[in-house]
Amino acid sequence: MTQHRITLLPGDGIGPEIMAVTVQILEAIAPRFDLEFVFTEALIGGVAIDATGNPLPPETLTQCQNSDAVLLAAIGGYKWDNLPRAQRPETGLLGLRAGLDLFANLRPATILPQLIDASSLKREVVEGVDIMVVRELTGGVYFGQPKGIFTDETGQKRGVNTMAYTESEIDRIAQVGFETARKRGGKLCSVDKANVLDVSQLWRDRITAMAPQYPDVELSHLYVDNAAMQLVRAPKQFDTIVTGNLFGDILSDAAAMLTGSIGMLPSASLGAPGKPGVFEPVHGSAPDIAGQDKANPLAQVLSAAMMLRYALDQPAAAACLEKAVITVLDQGYRTGDIMSEGMTLVGCQAMGEALLKALA
Repeated sequence: MTQHRITLLPGDGIGPEIMAVTVQILEAIAPRFDLEFVFTEALIGGVAIDATGNPLPPETLTQCQNSDAVLLAAIGGYKWDNLPRAQRPETGLLGLRAGLDLFANLRPATILPQLIDASSLKREVVEGVDIMVVRELTGGVYFGQPKGIFTDETGQKRGVNTMAYTESEIDRIAQVGFETARKRGGKLCSVDKANVLDVSQLWRDRITAMAPQYPDVELSHLYVDNAAMQLVRAPKQFDTIVTGNLFGDILSDAAAMLTGSIGMLPSASLGAPGKPGVFEPVHGSAPDIAGQDKANPLAQVLSAAMMLRYALDQPAAAACLEKAVITVLDQGYRTGDIMSEGMTLVGCQAMGEALLKALA
């Protein structure tokens, strides 16, 4: 039996609800694949602020560093929006990424046939879309120095954030992009703003220099504004996208909405080989429906599938979870965010029960 140490970070809002469903699912499949999961729960985000005053307590980071993988639900909420930036839930998430050196974020945006009509775009535009956005996660404008709000010589306040990348930071995310494209459709689109930004020119130069190492991957480049337009105009042209932190943050959410619901999409944040990754749904904490049994747990379950595949080397178990999700959708079960005419409306717990039956 193979044992895996998993740190659970339920976080805020609907996080504990969707995490509870996912843990049930993982426990259900463990014996089938001769696995044993050792779960340890820790605090992050708003609940950590309330308990300790710190959005990422040191013991949480240590626990994550000593795990095989980290399963995160959601953080944040209106309650903590007006705190100083250093004390906000999102600062804890940035600290987790930096503390685990999670430099690569993988965000799939795949149109499921069962949900194609949930997309706000025409069926003929989105049918068959299968995109993977590879986003650099620990550099760029979110981490560059100097940053802050200062008073200049005229007495005016001036906000400053610095977009910066080194060659090595670009090279390692480029490698993830090329390797990911090689395993998919063999097409990689690098997105930058090289016509305006010097940092983007360096980005483009380094990506281009690496391309000869991957002759089986077709490389293209787009400026970020054009890429955003093309995602809406003709998304099927994309296979794998690699881009920086800020651009990836925006484009991955745009790609997510092609699918009709951000509540269906997982993500993986990866670091160096052998180091724990963080796996989380891309949606937020949805405090307006927290505790009402209305949350959609499917993105959290699919994030667990990504954990099994990318962190624990259990592709068969991952495929089992993914098949269960497809089965319950085929059976017509829907939470409110993906509900359509003729389907069966269920809550978070009932969706979990349907998944368990599908696994059985």
